[in-house]
Amino acid sequence: VINPIQSAKIRSIGKFSTKYGRVEVKAQLPKGDFIWPAIWMLPEDEAYGGWPASGEIDIMESRGNDASCAAGGNDKFASTLHWGPAWDANGYPKTTAQYSHGKSLSDEFHIYGLLWTPDRIMTYIDTEDNVVLDVDTSTQTFWERGGWTARDNPWAHEKDINAPFNQNFYLILNVAVGGTNGYFPDGQCGKTWTDTDPHSVNAFWNSHGAWYTTWDYPNSNQSAMKVDSIQVWSLDNSPFTFTQ
Repeated sequence: VINPIQSAKIRSIGKFSTKYGRVEVKAQLPKGDFIWPAIWMLPEDEAYGGWPASGEIDIMESRGNDASCAAGGNDKFASTLHWGPAWDANGYPKTTAQYSHGKSLSDEFHIYGLLWTPDRIMTYIDTEDNVVLDVDTSTQTFWERGGWTARDNPWAHEKDINAPFNQNFYLILNVAVGGTNGYFPDGQCGKTWTDTDPHSVNAFWNSHGAWYTTWDYPNSNQSAMKVDSIQVWSLDNSPFTFTQ
């Protein structure tokens, strides 16, 4: 079955990566059921092994559904750090936070920011005062934070306490749709397919009359994530600026 939705992803891998500093992306989030926008970062080199051992920084991850969606709609977004010794031992529940804006984030542009130092990883919206996620990386290792016992420590020989978040990461901006990994929970938000259905793609498309009209396509481009600018500063405040 051909996937009924095609979307896009922009990555700076091999072109630009950074370790520590500030990242700000000015963007307008998409509106429409089961649209999944994200602004995030992955390590340029998997120095500690495959995901999530080498880390992931999610600055913004949201849903295009309206505010009635119990899992979260376009009035909310989450910031998350993914880390752990294996895919089934991911410590992200200890480093995630959700922000509620009170109205749709698809109505206007906002700044989605990251402040990343050897001692702290913080995300914010619009200004640094509007903190979303704030993780102190100076007082305990991520192995200690995770509390695992029957696993191998991928950071055991690393002297930096903040490993794996001590490597160069590159930027990713993408818009996904749907999926079967639980981000759109079964039975919520008017979901018309199930994650365990071997024909979930068919079920999703066969029910497109229930969700496609919420995208308002082709009357508008509200289903797109619009990016005005990306700005990155190193710790000495030297800016690197990329504009559309």
